[in-house]
Amino acid sequence: MSIRTFAILCCAIASAHAAMPQGCDDVPASPPAATPRQPVFPPAQLEIRTPQPPTAFPIEGRNVLLYELHLHDYGAQTPPVRTVDIISDQDKLLASISEAQLKSRMRQYGKDGTAVVFVCLAFDAGAVVPRGLRHRLLLGDGFADGPLIGTQTSRLKTLGAPLAGDWTADNGPGLDSHHRTGVFVAGGLALNTRRYAIDWKKYRDGQSYQGDPRDARSHLAYGADVLAVADGIVVASRNDMPDNVPRTEAGFTPAVPMTMDNLAGNFIVIDLAMASTRNTRTAAGQRQVKAGDRVRRGQPVAQVGISGDARVPHCISRCRTASTSWRGKACPM
Repeated sequence: MSIRTFAILCCAIASAHAAMPQGCDDVPASPPAATPRQPVFPPAQLEIRTPQPPTAFPIEGRNVLLYELHLHDYGAQTPPVRTVDIISDQDKLLASISEAQLKSRMRQYGKDGTAVVFVCLAFDAGAVVPRGLRHRLLLGDGFADGPLIGTQTSRLKTLGAPLAGDWTADNGPGLDSHHRTGVFVAGGLALNTRRYAIDWKKYRDGQSYQGDPRDARSHLAYGADVLAVADGIVVASRNDMPDNVPRTEAGFTPAVPMTMDNLAGNFIVIDLAMASTRNTRTAAGQRQVKAGDRVRRGQPVAQVGISGDARVPHCISRCRTASTSWRGKACPM
């Protein structure tokens, strides 16, 4: 079965030029051997699951793996996680996330022991990224071993700039970003389809607008041309969502009530054959390509707007393996 990826336009990230994400561990050139541990009985009733095998992508000349561990406690008295060891398929200890580091790298969900650990590994450019990883969690005086997961190291498709000129890449894959930690349940699955998403914003002298902040047209990003990031075919688009009034100190209310169908606002999805990119927050009623149109890299396809749940005019770009907002797997670009 072939996997197609889709460019969800608002804007695509040139990850090779991005800054190293917050909370990333440097993998040593020669990792030490992991300490062998004998299986315990009964095993800790803690499920350790990785919904999506990590894909290596370049940042600052290094190869990075960015992924999540989903933890679910099926035991009555499982001790809290103290340390997470990341071990290669060759039994090398690549990194350890300490109890202190887990305070910023692990999120608790609900009251039943469900948690997500956000993992980032950075390998030197010449280092070999392991073909497999496993995870050992230290729990009080015991431990729990997770299953072996694969990694993907195939060459990524290089995409063009989604906007012309100087723009700020905001809400990238750092731990302080709602995109990075945006695990969301849809269709009965907890996934993070926004892991690599970027909010593209425009500033001048530290301000994103000139004039009335409640007028979308006063914002520097509003109306800018959104560009196709690659040659491809538009497989979905929307252009009927009204603009919101930008958020101010007085608060924010979207122009229409939010639903799962309209949360992303106006958008364009371009089929890249290996994935899709999606640009969202395009402007309502303006020039925009439609489903079935063939586009060329660098071609204007829409304008930046402020629809859906957007608080300010900006463009969101992301890549994933499905054309809809909350389906498929996120892919780096």
